[in-house]
Amino acid sequence: MFRKKKAVNEEAVLEVLGTVEDPDLHKDIVELGFIKDLKISGGKVSFKVELTTPACPVKDQLKAECESKVGALEGVSEVAVEMTANVRGADAMKGGLLQGVKNIVAVASGKGGVGKSTTAINIALALQESGASVGLLDADVYGPSMAMMFGLSGQPQIGPNRKILPHEGFGVKVLSMGFLADANRPVIWRGPMVHGLLQQFMKDVDWGELDYMVIDMPPGTGDAQLSISQLTRLTGAVIVTTPQDISLLDARKGLLTFTTLKVPVLGIIENMSYFVCENCDHRHEIFSHGGGKRVADELELPFLGEVPIDPAVVVGSDSGKPIFIDSPDSPTSQAYRDVAGQIAARLSVVQASGGAAAGGGQKPIMPEPFEWK
Repeated sequence: MFRKKKAVNEEAVLEVLGTVEDPDLHKDIVELGFIKDLKISGGKVSFKVELTTPACPVKDQLKAECESKVGALEGVSEVAVEMTANVRGADAMKGGLLQGVKNIVAVASGKGGVGKSTTAINIALALQESGASVGLLDADVYGPSMAMMFGLSGQPQIGPNRKILPHEGFGVKVLSMGFLADANRPVIWRGPMVHGLLQQFMKDVDWGELDYMVIDMPPGTGDAQLSISQLTRLTGAVIVTTPQDISLLDARKGLLTFTTLKVPVLGIIENMSYFVCENCDHRHEIFSHGGGKRVADELELPFLGEVPIDPAVVVGSDSGKPIFIDSPDSPTSQAYRDVAGQIAARLSVVQASGGAAAGGGQKPIMPEPFEWK
């Protein structure tokens, strides 16, 4: 006897989707409100999964799991899943500054020479590639590098609202002291002048609506770090280090700077992690290896990934065409893409837990003065 197939309904679809969990937020995607525009027509089921970031590193896995589980329901003949994203965040700045910016992430290091600026620009480009709107603020007043790395020059224009219009490089809005000062003359400023400039970069610039603002911090733990933590509610910070012990020592200091200032630390990136020889295809660990992962484990922080040494990175930075643009399919570019995905995931966790509201904008905890003996 012929048995009629049971018709699928919305309740059954949502029930099975309730078993799909976001691995970062540790809740199912129905509870998180990710399921949008669910439609059922006969045996055809379609819906959108609205993630918290277009750079979600597990986007493909979530889509495949949704298709598999809904497709296994009785009465379903076809499943169409569209993956979308809506980056979440609160007003990032206090005092009415940067109201259109959802997430602000500082890229920092305890010392210079670890590739922090290179990491910042390629992370910004990777986030932009995913479909997010991104800005990059070069906070290194004394050694600005973003103008050269983006291949941009000239002073920014003034918009109709009398605000500065940031330059745009490869789809990323960017502002740097390098656009304002003579490249051959040093910036010899005291701390209050640095504070004033950074405040102007936030107050008097038309950044528009941004999903992410990446701040390329100067090396060390000085005036700029204090100023930015006072001016903004940083959503989080990432620490860039190289594998050798001296760099790791300074990375710890940079990390403790943000924890002292009550800024969530998203994790550690190990740059210049290894080199792969073109001729022998052998991996060489020039500066040792695994130090960044070891420090992350010791401090119970996420390890966001490792980026190899690649001569093309230097060539691209000097020519104004970053490796992420010049060689998007290279292993190094893929490493930056993976790191950016991890950062975006961590930012989503911080926002979901209310970490941004409890982060920056606090009065710094100042150390006691040294007592010389």
